[in-house]
Amino acid sequence: MKIVVCIKQVPETNNVKIDPVTHNLDRRGLAGVMNPFDKNAVELALNLKDTTGAEVALLTMGPDDYAESVREGMAMGADSGYLLSDRAFAGADTLATGYVIAQALKKIGDADLILFGRQAVDADTGQVGPIVAEFLNQPQITYAASLRMSGPNEVTAERLLEDTKQTLVAQLPAVVSVRSELNTPRYPTPRNIQLSFEKPLTVWHHDDLDLDDTRLGQSGSPTVVTKVYAPEPVKRELTPLTGTPSEAASQLIKALKERQLI
Repeated sequence: MKIVVCIKQVPETNNVKIDPVTHNLDRRGLAGVMNPFDKNAVELALNLKDTTGAEVALLTMGPDDYAESVREGMAMGADSGYLLSDRAFAGADTLATGYVIAQALKKIGDADLILFGRQAVDADTGQVGPIVAEFLNQPQITYAASLRMSGPNEVTAERLLEDTKQTLVAQLPAVVSVRSELNTPRYPTPRNIQLSFEKPLTVWHHDDLDLDDTRLGQSGSPTVVTKVYAPEPVKRELTPLTGTPSEAASQLIKALKERQLI
């Protein structure tokens, strides 16, 4: 069994600025860490590795320093890593990102299970996993709070939604994105951190993949951000309720009726 976990490196801060020209996140000069939700996906893959002997590979797209997150995942226990790094990929929206990742997965080949975190904490879209599933024409399960092998080529997952739970069965190969409730990610030991630098990390550039250049980077991204701004604070009038509790309650009911709220 081969499992590929797609991870993303995100800024290690909430102080992320927006580029005034491109309207993209400006990550320059910011230290990066592996997206927390992706660690849950890595932990799931490693648990399956422990029980089934699966091979676990990591895949990410970004600048060369994204290799740090791949090394972290290999220190947790993954067997190998792939980094997609090229200026042609810069400024991609979720569709362009999903396209490149899907093409890389095709080149890796024979992945039985492709895992994603629920969403990235910097953009919070949760779109790349489903987009990759569509490009690969594979079944997908999102928001998985539990997952188990229920057959030789089958997984069963419980989706945790806002007000309900849903149990789904998918035939492999499949794409699954997971929630943080799934597990508690392990910490890399000093010995495993040392061993991670002996594991293979493959870097692929533009010419290493079969790509349609019209679907890459910012020029290949259909998402158009026309304006980014912080909303102006609105001052609201505060009307105190006076008198006895009964009188205050009557004033509140009157005010709610005037605003047609009751």
